[in-house]
Amino acid sequence: MGELVGPDLGVLVELTALVCLGDFDGLVALRGRHTPGRRWREALLQVHLFAGFPAIVEAFARLERAGGLGRPEPGEEAVESDQPERGAGLFQRIYGEHTERVRGVLEQAHPQLAAWVLGHAYGRVLTRPGLAAAERELLAVAALALRGPARQLASHLRGALACGARPTDVALVFETLARCAPGAVRPDALALAREYAGTA
Repeated sequence: MGELVGPDLGVLVELTALVCLGDFDGLVALRGRHTPGRRWREALLQVHLFAGFPAIVEAFARLERAGGLGRPEPGEEAVESDQPERGAGLFQRIYGEHTERVRGVLEQAHPQLAAWVLGHAYGRVLTRPGLAAAERELLAVAALALRGPARQLASHLRGALACGARPTDVALVFETLARCAPGAVRPDALALAREYAGTA
């Protein structure tokens, strides 16, 4: 795996997949096989961008009943407001030459949508400490490979590579999904992974 990706990427991908699929029994079983910590907490917080708040509320509740996710690190629980300036940097890194076009599409849909995406999704969630940008993008790829849509999956595949992930990291995401969520990966997701990361 790439230098920016931890050795537990497969576990975090499985965690993401289980929450996206609503398999909370599987999530509890995953906790029984691995020791959760900050990286689990960060992956769970991020999943709401793709699976919604009800899913992560249930995930946290089920894991708490199963023994919890470990003690928070200093500063981890500080409540931040939206960070649009911080989000703009990551947004630019992910969308590159398409940044202004994508921002324009969001603003045309609704000004609040653009503000929420830049300030909350990118500025508050995807730039939090605890996981590298490449790891967060790979987890976004995992979620979108299950839930779509294809356009956003393509963007986050490119984003993962732009943030330092390697094609082998992308391949690991899809290998993990094939194992833990057989039949749930969208067919177009595999084609996009081949197109953007050269995976088999």
